[in-house]
Amino acid sequence: MVKRPAPRLVMLPLRVWDIAIRLFHWSLLPLIIGSYVSITLADGPEALLWMRVHVICGEMMLGLLVFRLIWGLIGSDTARFAMFLRTPATALRSLAHMFRRGPDTEIGHNPAGGWMVMIMLLLIAVQVITGLCANDDGSTEGPLVKYIGKALSNKISDLHGVNFNILVAAIVVHMAAILVYAVVKKHNLVRPMLTGKKRLPAAQRAPRMASPWLALLSLVVAAAISVGVAVM
Repeated sequence: MVKRPAPRLVMLPLRVWDIAIRLFHWSLLPLIIGSYVSITLADGPEALLWMRVHVICGEMMLGLLVFRLIWGLIGSDTARFAMFLRTPATALRSLAHMFRRGPDTEIGHNPAGGWMVMIMLLLIAVQVITGLCANDDGSTEGPLVKYIGKALSNKISDLHGVNFNILVAAIVVHMAAILVYAVVKKHNLVRPMLTGKKRLPAAQRAPRMASPWLALLSLVVAAAISVGVAVM
């Protein structure tokens, strides 16, 4: 008997990421870079100007984080924490298959990627919250310093610096994983985050996309909370 070849898996473009989650993702990158560059240049006669830039970057990141929290609860299927956060055991099994080739059938984050997203969000949250409580032993201090006192603020300022190094390490791991998926598994994880679409099996059900107006309302709420914290 002649063995017939397995039927070819038909792949079609499917929308998996909404515009809100993509803008969030690509807005964080320049803000993190801006935070690093501004604090590095905050020396000499223009120190106050660069510290102001640093503070603005932090306030904008706070707004984005609040938005991501809201959108992770009420947003599109692929943005919701409940949809992509699996058990640690499932994430470990996903990592075990990292170097195996095969078609990319994940609609959103894979189990390991979902945990990587949460770790990075938590690290950014720590960075922003400690920034609200930090000071530079000069003319700039976070809006919450007056509520916690200088001594505690000094300790939190040290944590602010240490956590940034951890955040950078997490970003490097994240980028390395994307590279491994591209080279080893032939999965392009960047293009879907740019276009919103991903080639998936034709039988795959499209995830539900939330209204852009709901995303805009969520962003307005998040911005209002960020401004409120900044003027406390």
